[in-house]
Amino acid sequence: MSSSFFAQQRRHENGLSMRMRKTNSKMPWLVRGDIDGFFGLGLDNLVQLLVLTSLCRFVLGFPDSLILGRIVPGAAVSLLVGNFYYAWAARRLAQREARSDVCALPYGINTVSLFAFVFLVMLPAKLAAQAAGDPDPATAAWHAGLLACFGAALIELAGSLFADRIRRVTPRAALLSTLAGIALSFIALGFLFRAYAHPLVGITTLVIVLIGYFGGVRFRGSLPTGLISIVTGAALCWLTGLAPAGTAPAALQLSLSLPIPVLGELLASLQPQLAVNYLSVIVPMGLFNLIGSMQNLESAEAAGDAFDTRSSLIVNGIGSLAACAFGSCFPTTIYIGHPGWKFMGARAGYSVLSGVVMAGLCFSGTLAAVAWAIPVDAGMAILLWIGIVIAAQAFTATPRSHAPASVIGVMVGVGCWGAFMAKAGLHAAGAGMPGGAPFSDDLLAGFHASDVWIEGAFALEQGAIFSAMILAAATVCIIERHFLRAAAWLFAGAALSLLGLMHSYQLTTADSVLSLTPALPCAAAYAIAGVIAAAARWLTVPIGESESSAENGA
Repeated sequence: MSSSFFAQQRRHENGLSMRMRKTNSKMPWLVRGDIDGFFGLGLDNLVQLLVLTSLCRFVLGFPDSLILGRIVPGAAVSLLVGNFYYAWAARRLAQREARSDVCALPYGINTVSLFAFVFLVMLPAKLAAQAAGDPDPATAAWHAGLLACFGAALIELAGSLFADRIRRVTPRAALLSTLAGIALSFIALGFLFRAYAHPLVGITTLVIVLIGYFGGVRFRGSLPTGLISIVTGAALCWLTGLAPAGTAPAALQLSLSLPIPVLGELLASLQPQLAVNYLSVIVPMGLFNLIGSMQNLESAEAAGDAFDTRSSLIVNGIGSLAACAFGSCFPTTIYIGHPGWKFMGARAGYSVLSGVVMAGLCFSGTLAAVAWAIPVDAGMAILLWIGIVIAAQAFTATPRSHAPASVIGVMVGVGCWGAFMAKAGLHAAGAGMPGGAPFSDDLLAGFHASDVWIEGAFALEQGAIFSAMILAAATVCIIERHFLRAAAWLFAGAALSLLGLMHSYQLTTADSVLSLTPALPCAAAYAIAGVIAAAARWLTVPIGESESSAENGA
């Protein structure tokens, strides 16, 4: 992306903001940009719901009566809670600041928690129930998921009391670069691979998105770029055989599934022993959601929309509580991507549209029909663009001198993606799969032969959101010569490593997971680095002073 594009964007936003303040105009509920935003956010939420459904059906073996009758409607309730609140919060902020260019925070199911709760909570609970001879292992797994969602909600509610203080003392580069690493790797690179796997769809729609969002132009007829991209992508999917997915009769069966409270099931899941068994997953995931929400709030503020931290986190917690109260095992949270939706021109309406449409699909049973007709490939260019914008923000919304810190934060996210790709490669080769060799230290030698120190990647991916923020924040402090602050961040890394929340991993049959045991080598390394940073105030002199002293001595 060229610097002229971002300069043009800033001039446009500044001029628009000044005009809005002068006219004191009210923000309408729906504007043209909301249509673009809806296609992007709606597609993202649709993908999460489809992934959720597939994992529950094929990995956990849940019956459709549980998936479509309880879990999916419960997830829809949580989407309505958050999307409606953030639309209202955007309008309230617009009214308070007398402008009409405020964009609502995007909101949806947390992707990381989705996979973590399926593979690290519900699947082990199901296998344990089967081993114990439980006649209904699916219900046992569902109860474990409800407990995990409930625990994550409580952590976010409790975190709302102190999260704003953490935001105030954390450099912006540390918060934004952590998001940038995730966006660049897991969103942008992932969809870039998919675009080139199906180039007729991927490259064509990507160029449409680049023209509409980066070209400073508008398509004739004032058609939204997102709509053009989705329609073109869907048509190409049908022409190239990517659509339809499955058979129409099975995909188009409709059934009304309204949400029903499951408070009795939720209370039954609140078992102390069950909580102890999965504490090592629930606590890190809750903290991950908390820190991730803070970073997304900072990203929104960098784009011009400063939302209240405490109330936003409280609503995140309430949304997750609503999810488990109506049967969903998956917490919801503020999404990455606010700057992208804002630049599209989305305001409050896209959030309302997304919540209503997703709820309609879930309650009416038409979720499968949409997936049958419009594959993910049709909209992947929009998600790829969001990843690009978020990654760029780590460098455009921070001081230029902090660029090294942003790079460090991004590197951690890319490194985690590298670990994910390595494990995917091992699975493709049969390791960790039924009949194949389990993951063990014996695999390390093969990586070492290629000079790949994969155990470092496994350690880095555990608590990555913490390590990226700590390393980037310490780097900012060093750049600013605030060495004692840098030491404080490094000592925080030592404490988190000692508690087992960072870099502590163990190899299971098919994965590397957080073990919640002290990562002593990393804890010691952070502690020693903290001592060095604290002593740097006396061990070093600024380069200018050193040169002057040398000249005076000569």
